[in-house]
Amino acid sequence: MADRITIDTDVCIGSSQCALRAPSVFTSDDDGFGMVIPGREDGGGDPMLKEAARACPVQAITLPGT
Repeated sequence: MADRITIDTDVCIGSSQCALRAPSVFTSDDDGFGMVIPGREDGGGDPMLKEAARACPVQAITLPGT
């Protein structure tokens, strides 16, 4: 069970869907690859967090408790 949000960089294809859906938790680099904003690994209660994970076309995001 994960205790923090992670993005599997080996799986991420750079769609930026996470950053579009939950910009307070995720950002993307110049190539669109997702990153968790430092200090936001717990999600900060963002209501769009689960939607961002669902929107990932390759399911590269792991949320706490999953």
